[in-house]
Amino acid sequence: MSTPSTDPSAIAAALVDLLDLREIEPVGDAPAVAAYEGDSSPQPGGHVFGGQVMGQAVTAVGRTVPPGRRIHSMYSYFLAPGDPHHPIRFQVDALRDGGSFSVRRVLAIQPDDREEGGERTILAMTASFQEEQEGLEHQERAPEAPDPEGLPTTAQALAGIDHPVARYWATQRPIDIRHVTDPIYLQPDAAGGESQMVWMRALAPIQAEPLAHDAILAFASDYTPFEPILRRQGLSWITPGLRMATINHAIWWHQHVDANEWLLYVQRSPSASGGRGLTHGQMFDRAGNLVATVTQEGMIRVKPAAG
Repeated sequence: MSTPSTDPSAIAAALVDLLDLREIEPVGDAPAVAAYEGDSSPQPGGHVFGGQVMGQAVTAVGRTVPPGRRIHSMYSYFLAPGDPHHPIRFQVDALRDGGSFSVRRVLAIQPDDREEGGERTILAMTASFQEEQEGLEHQERAPEAPDPEGLPTTAQALAGIDHPVARYWATQRPIDIRHVTDPIYLQPDAAGGESQMVWMRALAPIQAEPLAHDAILAFASDYTPFEPILRRQGLSWITPGLRMATINHAIWWHQHVDANEWLLYVQRSPSASGGRGLTHGQMFDRAGNLVATVTQEGMIRVKPAAG
């Protein structure tokens, strides 16, 4: 097995390639206007990163709408864990094409090794697109935050930690993530905070079509939503017995952004109950404009230690 590249430009370019799907013929009896296929990037633990599937799904639906229409909202349900050893098929159904809006549904499907010839849907997404239009405008503004250039990188935050997950986060993630609030990779938030802020952008400059930048925002939005829940509960990423999985994830694009530019991701968790936690996030550009709103609900449990 070849050693993964640690060159930021190569890692960023690989993200663009990962989100660029192959067009294939639709299969099965389900209605579909188009179908695409994509591969997965290796992850610690042998699973498929949910942000990857969402980003690829955004690419799939975005390629089926009339020219000039950009995504403004999407809602995803995560139905089953993805297998990185199988390609993912994205089947797109056109629900509506109106005068200025288009709505699409996409299913992400993989072979199911538990049944010969079987398949399972790992994600279902509905997305809406709109032509650029004038209208009423108002927005919240970004809170005060230090500039990202002066904050530690993930590699610096995890320096000296020799663990496969730490090495992956430090050297392989295609998104540069810098915590304004102290990171909780290794230890809980000592202040018991109820919110956090992180800066993020592509790890190195990329050149890609506008749809790819929308897909990268979806990809990046899935990295840190569990952290406000962990902060409120006095937990860290390495808490023994911690189990987490995304249930659903929604994004509203208020403005479209360049993934090469820094975004401030402000997150809080208003609720946790029944083994689930909810987070609310707002993304602001460097000028302080609100460019996207994100909500995520996840399964989060702490398995008691064996007695």
